[in-house]
Amino acid sequence: MARINASVYTSHVPAIGAAIDNGRTGEDYWKPLFAGYDYSRQWIAARKPDVILLVYNDHASAFDANFVPTFAIATGEEFQPADEGWGPRPVPPVKGHPRLASHIAQSVIQDDFDLTVINNLDVDHGLTVPLSLMFGQPEAWPCPVIPIAVNVVLYPPPSGSRCYALGKALRRAVESFDEDLNVQIWGTGGMSHQLQGPRAGLINAEFDNDFLDQLVTDPEALSQKPHIDYVRLAGSEGIELVMWLIARGAMNDQVEQKHRFYHVPASNTAVGHLILENH
Repeated sequence: MARINASVYTSHVPAIGAAIDNGRTGEDYWKPLFAGYDYSRQWIAARKPDVILLVYNDHASAFDANFVPTFAIATGEEFQPADEGWGPRPVPPVKGHPRLASHIAQSVIQDDFDLTVINNLDVDHGLTVPLSLMFGQPEAWPCPVIPIAVNVVLYPPPSGSRCYALGKALRRAVESFDEDLNVQIWGTGGMSHQLQGPRAGLINAEFDNDFLDQLVTDPEALSQKPHIDYVRLAGSEGIELVMWLIARGAMNDQVEQKHRFYHVPASNTAVGHLILENH
């Protein structure tokens, strides 16, 4: 059967994609950030997954204020990079895995999660920047990706506990698939940041590092953190961190931390990164 063997957690700052696309990764400002992913690229080259479940949030590219699903899964064959106002990123199309995605949709909906099923989807920086950080700039992404979109843009977003429970449902779905697949699940977004208002540029390194600690050692307790704590302590966009709980929920209670990285600032945002493996 299919197995989720590892999880990856990373910020998806759009300026990171611009730095990659415009050849600026070696500049003094960006070099320390990309150095934090050197190990990650070696790790994934040695442990290339058959499929990635990539949890991210759309930034008004595929959805708008008229239609924002709380949780959605994309079941198509291929997903094009979205035009976010300055043209699509010059990255390869994302190949899907329709059989596994459709199986997950059926399993998770039967498990009492009302996923929205999407066939056609353009994917924005929330999904493509993590792929670039982990795989560099290949001519084609090395494995299929199943996009799982979460609403953390419009009120109300799902609770941390609901996200954590969804991760457990995703794991059950994967393990009931009748094909031998090595699956990874990635949680993206965050860390502390606010993009508007008098607190624009907020970075709370203490909150971020406490979150990283607890995500590894006590995710059950972390899943009970209320929304208001994220907003007050990590900024209005810090709520993106609940998506990391989906990936963590799909893992064993006890995990091995293979890599941890934290860096500020990256375009007025804190960047966090973890790689966890199941024992």
